[in-house]
Amino acid sequence: LQSIKTDIMAEENTAKSITVRDVKADAFIAAYAEVLKNNDKFVVPKWADLVKTGVHKELAPYDPDWYFVRAAAIVRKVYLRQGTGVGALQKRFGGNYRRGAAPERHQDAAGGLIRSILITLDDLKITEKTEKGGRRISRIGQQALDLVAGQVARGEV
Repeated sequence: LQSIKTDIMAEENTAKSITVRDVKADAFIAAYAEVLKNNDKFVVPKWADLVKTGVHKELAPYDPDWYFVRAAAIVRKVYLRQGTGVGALQKRFGGNYRRGAAPERHQDAAGGLIRSILITLDDLKITEKTEKGGRRISRIGQQALDLVAGQVARGEV
């Protein structure tokens, strides 16, 4: 009887699905950025190599794959907090604006960049608009993200 209980407990533990919340943020973002990079339908705009990520930045990103990393980070933030809009994501990805001798102040990130990523993710059916505004992860998108999270948790990616 004890061995049957142990077998049932082992099956329940393996049947538990891994979600994005269960894996480390940096590992998931790197893995999902690679998935987006390999996806032919996720198109990087031609202006992406010319823009900064916000007014508070002095230079554009050095990483050639920065657009995919930012998209993966945005997807993760929308997954963790459904209904998040462009304004909230601007605050999240913003930073300190250095004003010389004056005190630093917070400056939001570039909204057009975040908006274009969200529109592309909407086209891929990963996210969808909510009734009240903002975005949420679609059913198809949640399955895809949880699949990547499971691969990260198992160490496959």
